[in-house]
Amino acid sequence: MRIVLWAAILIIGYRGISAIVLNETPSSTSSGNGAAATPVPSGPSFPVPLGSAYALQFGQVYLNFSPNNATARARELAAFIPANVRALQPQFGWNGAGTMQLESEQVAGVDARSAHTAVVTILATVNGSLIEIGVPLYASGRGIVVSGEPAWLPTPSVVSPPNSPAAASDPAAQSALASQLPAFFQAYASGDQATLNRFLAPGASVGGLGGAVSFGSIASITVPRGGATRDITVTVNWVLYGQVSQAAPQLAATYDVSVIDQPGGRWYVREIRASTQPMGTQ
Repeated sequence: MRIVLWAAILIIGYRGISAIVLNETPSSTSSGNGAAATPVPSGPSFPVPLGSAYALQFGQVYLNFSPNNATARARELAAFIPANVRALQPQFGWNGAGTMQLESEQVAGVDARSAHTAVVTILATVNGSLIEIGVPLYASGRGIVVSGEPAWLPTPSVVSPPNSPAAASDPAAQSALASQLPAFFQAYASGDQATLNRFLAPGASVGGLGGAVSFGSIASITVPRGGATRDITVTVNWVLYGQVSQAAPQLAATYDVSVIDQPGGRWYVREIRASTQPMGTQ
């Protein structure tokens, strides 16, 4: 036993001395309780808010051009493109012919590819048409620049939502709601909270539209069968700008409305929200 003990001591001593001489360090391991090793802090990420705002400002210049404002456009583009590029391409790819007028634009997404590079996708309406462009950016600290010519991309395609099976309707409840809801939507349009509260279920809170529109009529109402609480769909014709006449402009709007049947056969509104029902199913 003494021989074995002395052999173990000599081995441990040898390993300790060799580790000091060779400058070895123990490998990192997870602790017995399952705790993970301390993560290495990541570096700075691409400044997405700054890049989004910068791309929109660039779009205001890039997507507007005509031969009459070519000089002013080149001067404004100089604030967004590198000096060596503007010396060779002051119009940044435009050949000086034709016209383009930007009507509106929004950031559709940001593809950050590194801490310094990203592509900001802009969805815009120009000359009455919808377009999508990808604006490449390079950022360093608080500095940022359009690093290359934008790429024109396919615009979002129009898809068809799936058809929802029509629920069995409740003619009696539909008739009762059709006679009660016009007064509610009149109060909803005006935003008169005292009047609106008379149509709300206990505990419900609904704000009105503050007179932005006036009530015209109910175009359609769908009331499925069920219990005392129903989720119904209502399409309302709003009269715009308070103009009440036969030729007044109107717009249809569809709402999902949660209603509850109180004793006495009167329905009260618990919630109103924009509808997700596809057209033709309500």
